[in-house]
Amino acid sequence: MDILLREAKKTDMKAVLFLIKELAEFENEGKAVEVTEDDLIRDGFGEQPAFKAFVAEESNEIVGAALFYERYSTWKGRIIHLEDLIVKHDHRNKGIGKSLYTKVLKYASDQKAKRVSWEVLDWNKVAIDFYENTGANIMDGWQVVHMKESSLMDFVNQK
Repeated sequence: MDILLREAKKTDMKAVLFLIKELAEFENEGKAVEVTEDDLIRDGFGEQPAFKAFVAEESNEIVGAALFYERYSTWKGRIIHLEDLIVKHDHRNKGIGKSLYTKVLKYASDQKAKRVSWEVLDWNKVAIDFYENTGANIMDGWQVVHMKESSLMDFVNQK
């Protein structure tokens, strides 16, 4: 199995969207994906890209992807946020996820990032074990907070 890891291109976004939808299904959130291929192209490849991505390609097929972006920590400085690390269901347990993960961590190190952060679902024991075995620290006591678009608009439009 020869896997090619490379930076994503605009033409990869259809396959990346497929992976995103597959991940959403795995996480029992299949109907939650709103982003489109056009959104990914606009947001990832415009004048000020909102994210970067690496893809894993096998026999000219995208079988994995890692999407990430830069953030700034008031405590640490520049950090990288790994938004999603996705491997097609039928390609898991072949080292593809670890290769993508390693590529993102190497990128972060090359960029002199002080930290790489991401979220993992508390029931995803396989992922948690993997991350902990690589030296990552699962933060107890921290809760992820999201404000959905409708709540955001309601709050902003309060008089």
